[in-house]
Order: sequence, then structure tokens, then C-alpha cells
Amino acid sequence: MNNYIFTSESVSAGHPDKVADQISDALVDAGFKKGDEKTRVAIETLVTTNMVTLAGEVKNFNISKDEVELIVREKVKEIGYEQDGFHWNKLKVYNEIHKQSADIALGTDDFGAGDQGLMFGCACNHTDSMMPAPIHYSHEILKELNKEREITSILGPDAKSQVSVQYEGGKIKRIDQVVVSTQHGEGSVEIAKDLARQSANTVLGDLIDNETVWHLNPTGNFVIGGPDGDTGLTGRKIIVDTYGGFAPHGGGAFSGKDPTKVDRSAAYMARWLAKNVVADDMADWCQIQLSYAIGVKEPTSIYVDSNGHNRTIQKFIEDNIDLTPKGIIDRFDLFNFYNYSENCVYGHFGNKDVPWEKVGW
Repeated sequence: MNNYIFTSESVSAGHPDKVADQISDALVDAGFKKGDEKTRVAIETLVTTNMVTLAGEVKNFNISKDEVELIVREKVKEIGYEQDGFHWNKLKVYNEIHKQSADIALGTDDFGAGDQGLMFGCACNHTDSMMPAPIHYSHEILKELNKEREITSILGPDAKSQVSVQYEGGKIKRIDQVVVSTQHGEGSVEIAKDLARQSANTVLGDLIDNETVWHLNPTGNFVIGGPDGDTGLTGRKIIVDTYGGFAPHGGGAFSGKDPTKVDRSAAYMARWLAKNVVADDMADWCQIQLSYAIGVKEPTSIYVDSNGHNRTIQKFIEDNIDLTPKGIIDRFDLFNFYNYSENCVYGHFGNKDVPWEKVGW
């Protein structure tokens, strides 16, 4: 199809699921700051009204229970939650983290894949970030809205956006519909709507026209939000984390997992490969699938789909790029990357200063 409308959404740092993701990744960051190549982390987080529950498996994780609780509270405070229903200083922390299974360690200590699975990477020349336009614009709107939140007490941390892009002849023509919902203080809904529209206009510019349909805080009040308004779980925003549905997703979440878990590291590699294919003018768009078996180093398959010469691209990758978990970790220096929590908001790809977004073979 060359003529169509495609929609993607994004969520802010204060969205309940993203709060959970950031806590899980803050613990990954802390684990590797005090650990080494033998550190293994797989931590899930649940957040609800003044409560955070942690569960998962770790190895060589030199973080005490008191330190874990401090990390949780500091992350919640950093996100901006000092509300009656979710406050960094009032919430209860339940820590059920335990040691990694020795059976799993058998396959991963020698840097075999941390699990079986399939991962997808995507890139296209629709935007300067080489991301599909609907998810790119959805992220950028919330970044702009967060700038407003930082200078006013009217807006709360929780927000969502959604952008419907109309394509004609396979090219971006206009924005068909925009949805922005943002948490706000009591009695400030109209100001919140104005700030939401202003943020979207700043990002979308001339793509907005008189026919664009707006939905700004469409339910009305959005005072109760965040984990007090809706339970959040690690790994529940995997489409927001990747390509907004514009490309396939293998199903595995990223956050809370150390880089031996190919759900995370191989997805980063697949994005890097696709982005470099497009940046190198080998294709206008590219999707790459990698798959792995637990404990096995080499991928079980590599698949390339693009408007370029797919067999040539695949052979180049196979001949030149180390796709083993250790090869990926070394290329991106992932054992020494301590900013997973900071970079799991507004997607894991796009306009980010991270190793897997660097261009250059």
C-alpha cells in the first residue's frame, strides 16, 4: 500500500509501565557499576498505589537490599512523583529478587545466548532519526511536553501521545489525527490542553493542517495518574520501546535485563544493522530479523527485508559483523554502559546518544 494512515503511540517517563521499566533498568545499571562480565540481571517491577514490588533472578549482583530500596526511591523521586497516591518517600518496597538458576548459568557463563527468541531491527529515511514517522513524532511530542512540565507545576509526570500519519505515494503527506493526554493539577485541564497542543504544534509544524483532528485530554480531568491511577509492569510497552508497530516485534522486553539477554542486545544490534544499511544508501528502508537458541553463540537465522539487494546486504552482515552475544556486547561496550534507565524512555531507538544508534560500520 502506498496510500494509507498509520498510527503509533508513546508514553512519558511518568507512565506507570515506564516507571516500572526505569526502576528495573536502574537496578541493571547499579549491578554493572559494582559488578563485572559475570554479573547477570533479570528483574521485573510492579508499581501501584504507594507500592513497588521487585522480582527476578541475579548473579554476582553486589547490591544490598538497603541499596536496592534506595535506588527505587531515588528513581521515583527523579521521575517526579511526590503525590499522595505515589510518593518516593512514602511507598513500600517489596524485594523478592533471588539468585539465578544454575541451569540457566550453564548456557550463559560462556556467553551463549541468554534465551531463545527472535529480534527485529528497523530503519527508514522518513525522518532524521531514521525511525518511522508515527513513533518518531509521538516521542518528540512528549519530550517537548516534558520541557513544559519542568518549568511549570501545572503538569504531572504521566502523559501519553498518539500520532496518525497520512502517507501518499509512500511519502509523508500530513498528520491526520493527534492524541495527547497529560496529567495535571486540579482545575488546570484547559491549561494542560493548551500546553499539549503547543507541544504537538512545535514538533509537527506544517504537517498539521485545518483538517487535522485533535484529541487533547479527551476524557476530561486527568488529575489522578501514574501508578496510583493504573498499575505498571516492566515490559508492557514493548511497541513504544521499538517501532510503534511499523515493524514486527519478537515479543521480548528489554528493560531489567543484562546484555547477555539477546532480547535486549540482539534487538539493539538489529536496529544498528538496519540503520547502517539505510545510512550507507544500501536501501531506503530495511528490516532485519535475528534469532537465537539459549546457550548457543551464533544466531540460528538472519533475515533481511528491504528495497535494496537483500542477499548482498545479508552476505555483508554475515561476513563482517560478529552477531554472537559477546560480539554484540563488545561492539557496543554494553558491560560498561550504565545509562539503561535513562535511555528506556521515549523508546530505545531514534534520537539518542547510545552506541547502537551510531552510524558507521
